[in-house]
Amino acid sequence: MILPTPSGTRDVLPDELRELRAITEGIRGVFDMHGYGEVWTPALEYEEVLQQSELGSDRSVYRMFDEHGKVLTLRWDMTVPIARVVATRYPTAEPPLRFSYFAHSYRDVRPQRGQPRELLQAGIELVGSPAPDGTAEALTILCRALDAAGLRDYKIGLGDAALYPSLMEAAGVPEEVRPTLLDALVTRDLVALEGRVRALGLGEDAIELLVGIPQLRGGPEVLERVGELGHAAMLRRLHGLLSEDVRARLIYDLGLVRQLGYYTGAVFEVYDPALGAPIGRGGRYDDLLGRFGRDLPAVGFALNVDRLHIALTGEERAR
Repeated sequence: MILPTPSGTRDVLPDELRELRAITEGIRGVFDMHGYGEVWTPALEYEEVLQQSELGSDRSVYRMFDEHGKVLTLRWDMTVPIARVVATRYPTAEPPLRFSYFAHSYRDVRPQRGQPRELLQAGIELVGSPAPDGTAEALTILCRALDAAGLRDYKIGLGDAALYPSLMEAAGVPEEVRPTLLDALVTRDLVALEGRVRALGLGEDAIELLVGIPQLRGGPEVLERVGELGHAAMLRRLHGLLSEDVRARLIYDLGLVRQLGYYTGAVFEVYDPALGAPIGRGGRYDDLLGRFGRDLPAVGFALNVDRLHIALTGEERAR
């Protein structure tokens, strides 16, 4: 008799688990070396806490009630729980605060696509260090962690969550239409983006701005195309703070945006030719901590350990 696991979940057997453990231990060594203290938070959070991010009701998909009738939900990332930790356990601690984690998160997925509901993530949160210095530290640790895991061919796409909203503001896009344009960018559907932009009846200069800028990818020279819009000047300063080996990993991507609405500045994703999906994501969320009662700038990232394992296996086979 075969007893299945729930769709989107799986058993991890000893051979694979040994390989995953080697990956996480290498990453943990990098986090420890840079002064990031590891934390655990409950897998269950009160939904009212997650709703402080203004995303709780949209992202929480596994709900239950406690003995008092309050709604509990499985966490869908670690950034929001750590924001709660900072506000409640470190209300007066002198910043910057450095946290790391290795934890499972739970997502709503379409099972027919074979996507996991349960994700093992490894990441950091740097709280109280503003841009661009804090962003430079996060990107440096990201590269050191991937190097320690043994990944060789990765690149990091780096963009600005504030850029496209600035472009829409400059072009006079009505506010009620802006979410539909951002949705097209999130899914990288540039055909849909162009169609929606042209349907607005804007001038050709505005259309070129809204359709052309998000297609720019390359070195730091692409930032010159947007002048002072968004945080382009901050990204240029960031580039100057990074070491040569980290710069060599970067691809500036002016169409990169994130679904999570709490991102405010630099955003980034990790790619590897051995895998057709991002291995990790991160960025600045300078407004989120204030919603929990401690207004501090912050930046962080999360690596999908299972995807990292697949990419490592793919690179080894290609050698």
